[in-house]
Amino acid sequence: MFAQATALQPALPQNLPGAIAALKQELNAVILAHYYQDPSIQDIADFIGDSLALSRQAAATQADVILFAGVHFMAETAKILNPSRTVLLPDLAAGCSLADTCPPAEFAAFKARYPEHLVISYINCSAEVKAMSDIICTSANAARIVAQVPADRPILFAPDRNLGRYVMAQTGRDMVLWPGSCLVHETFSEKKIVQLKVNHPEAAVIAHPECEETVLRHADFIGSTKALLSYVETGDRPAYIVVTEAGILHQMQKAAPDKRLIPAPPTNHCACNECPYMRLNTLEKVYLALRDRQPEIVLSEPLRLAAWRPLERMLAMS
Repeated sequence: MFAQATALQPALPQNLPGAIAALKQELNAVILAHYYQDPSIQDIADFIGDSLALSRQAAATQADVILFAGVHFMAETAKILNPSRTVLLPDLAAGCSLADTCPPAEFAAFKARYPEHLVISYINCSAEVKAMSDIICTSANAARIVAQVPADRPILFAPDRNLGRYVMAQTGRDMVLWPGSCLVHETFSEKKIVQLKVNHPEAAVIAHPECEETVLRHADFIGSTKALLSYVETGDRPAYIVVTEAGILHQMQKAAPDKRLIPAPPTNHCACNECPYMRLNTLEKVYLALRDRQPEIVLSEPLRLAAWRPLERMLAMS
């Protein structure tokens, strides 16, 4: 019985990139991929970017179908901005450890304690948390957005406490922080990074602001994923110790093939730090999602509208 059911399943094509390209044309589909995706997915994407760039691309697309090679909150953001389009996520289990640290019910109770505060939420959160926010931000624009808030208006910042602390240091603004964090960026080893600096004195340390303060204090440059990529591409150092998810190394090496990239290790025995949720997406799942038009992201219209308003404010302020 099992053998018969298996036999009925259509075989995957041998040339997956070619089959994906054909389905894209048939569906008028676009593939958006985050820098942290597997290189095989980055190489077939129509657009690769960080959260801010992908939000802008999602808002501007004319495609009928958006396949988002990223994690759940990113695909939700695309759906919030494109209610009439089909938005697909290759694997619905591709969540986000940071978003998971901010359950909507708990956040609502936390927010209620600060009724006078303007709520700025990092885009790495659920649609429900976005809907309770006044403005959304990304790591690329967080400091600029906070700086635009009148000085006499108190701010509640969620969900990433490390990004919040970094923005406070950049802007001089005091903020109430939700105590969330990213699994990947919290586990970088300060001890191992210091050792890498000793072993590679010629290398610059570049880090994402989601990292802990103990790690950021060793960085020569701190910035969003896109900013880190640009820094490597235009920098004059021969080597870079990269303190963020290792998926970005693929684009860095393409942009700067003559430079040596050293992934910063986490506290465990791995040589680099990969997001387990980002890596759930595969080329096979991209093909199946386009072929079957599933899994599809679906949001109720009241929730979508409530989450859309702070996203639109972010895009206008960026």
